[in-house]
Amino acid sequence: MLASLLVCLVVVACEQTPRTDRSALTDGAVTVGSFNFPESVLLAELYAQAMEAAGYRVERELGLGTRELVIPALADGLIEFVPEYTGSGLDFLAGAGAATGDPDLTYRALAQHLQPLRVVVLDASEAQDQNGFAVTAETAGRFGLETLSDLAAVSSQLTFGGPPECHDRPRCIPGLEDTYGITFDEVVELDSGGPLTVSALLQGTIDVALLFTTDGEIDQNGFVLLEDDRRLQPVEHVTPVIRAETVSRLGPGIEQVVNEVSAALTTKALRSLNAEVALGEDPAGVAASWLAANGLVEDLG
Repeated sequence: MLASLLVCLVVVACEQTPRTDRSALTDGAVTVGSFNFPESVLLAELYAQAMEAAGYRVERELGLGTRELVIPALADGLIEFVPEYTGSGLDFLAGAGAATGDPDLTYRALAQHLQPLRVVVLDASEAQDQNGFAVTAETAGRFGLETLSDLAAVSSQLTFGGPPECHDRPRCIPGLEDTYGITFDEVVELDSGGPLTVSALLQGTIDVALLFTTDGEIDQNGFVLLEDDRRLQPVEHVTPVIRAETVSRLGPGIEQVVNEVSAALTTKALRSLNAEVALGEDPAGVAASWLAANGLVEDLG
């Protein structure tokens, strides 16, 4: 139902359709939405189940699409709650490059840009899904690598693997060169943090890989994420956002429930949860187990 209504957000003719009868703001439930990738669906389940355990009625609209659909749906009241990421959310609203490596500045700017949409930013979690640069444990040990600054001294001996667009993205190859003085011996074009990149790193075809920091493959394979010690990458903390009307209707208790989940969520925990989903586990079941293990819902098992 909602998917067809979302089309109206980008079709001029639909502007003639009254919106009051399809708003999620008056049905008594919290309508939780997500983007159309597995981690976002998993995060939405974490927060939705915590709300339900606290006695709130929840409707789910998961896997809706990209920000180009999800944010207008949130602004239009078709959904009320979304697990957002600080940097990507701000770049979408304010323009590419608005987000920085400063968590406080980026968080405040996101809140400022969402305020006119009557959307409230809740507490940011420690968990971040950023671009990360990973090496094997063997490579880290051999060259004494812990940070990207460490990598600069030996990068001319190493091969990098990442998506083709890395050549031009200011936060990939150009950024590594400008911020850290990193210049690789060779750059191999692979996929965007996917199986080709993971396989190449395991096989030694490449020495350094672009992976997402919440990728379950990192811990499963013992990869070492190099610290971005000069903050090349913008912060990408998982940061829930909710309609102001929903908070007014339900009271501050809904914020407390969400904030408690965020307080317990770390990057390492999210990597582990993503690994389970990647192995075929149901996101709802994975979310339920984690919430129970962390004392956020009652364990009914």
